[in-house]
Amino acid sequence: MKSNIDRASVSHDEALVRELRADPAFAAEYLQAAMEDTGEPAVLLIALRHVSEAFGMAEVAREAGIKRESLYRALSPKGNPTLKTLTAVLKAVGLRLAVAPDASEHRAACA
Repeated sequence: MKSNIDRASVSHDEALVRELRADPAFAAEYLQAAMEDTGEPAVLLIALRHVSEAFGMAEVAREAGIKRESLYRALSPKGNPTLKTLTAVLKAVGLRLAVAPDASEHRAACA
């Protein structure tokens, strides 16, 4: 059993990556929430980087057909990945990109 001191030494990012690795459904929810934060696109890149780290950055890069260094750069807060890169990374972690109507936007357009 780990002591409280051991638990306190785990960074937030490390704890998040462990949880994402342990629960793929949580990883999908985490990315969905990041995509809904339309005010700051970098949030999605950071979230996708956390998910990629959870699944192993080198393995995700290999599965996506991207150099590991390029993947790190694409998923940085200032990254600008192509749609091809995004879909390849999502596929590598067992997820896919989906589009859904925004009910609040639809109501505003109809008014």
